[in-house]
Amino acid sequence: MNARAARFAAYAAGTALIGYGLSGIVADVPVRRWAAWFVGAAVLHDGVLVPAVLAAGVVTGWIPVAYRRVLRGALVVAACVTAVAIPLVLGYGRRPDVPSQLPLPYGRNLAIVVGVIGAVAVAMLALRAVSGRRRRDGMSGGAHRAVSPGRPPRRKERDR
Repeated sequence: MNARAARFAAYAAGTALIGYGLSGIVADVPVRRWAAWFVGAAVLHDGVLVPAVLAAGVVTGWIPVAYRRVLRGALVVAACVTAVAIPLVLGYGRRPDVPSQLPLPYGRNLAIVVGVIGAVAVAMLALRAVSGRRRRDGMSGGAHRAVSPGRPPRRKERDR
């Protein structure tokens, strides 16, 4: 099977699964509930998620490229973890008569996970800063960096 046929088969399978899921929603869930869910998802995406991502892109735009990628990656991972954990943190589904339902301190645990993500990002940024300083120090005094034959040399604009 060539790549084009495999891609077509994957698209067909995905479309069939989406159709099956939609038919289940339409058959089993009242129209008002799923329509409200889809409208809420669209409003959340277009009214909250997109502006937040654009604002983060603008705010992190002044950071040097080598560090910007790490920071933006950490922000994306932290945002995804937070989006998944928000229902637990807010206690959706928690009932007072079932104490074993959602028993953990989810807010504290989310703060720990986001803190670990931040610590890993800071460690990566520090490692990049130290390795960049070593590279610059090693090039001083007339030393030149060897350029591999298949790769063009770096431009100074990208290093800022």
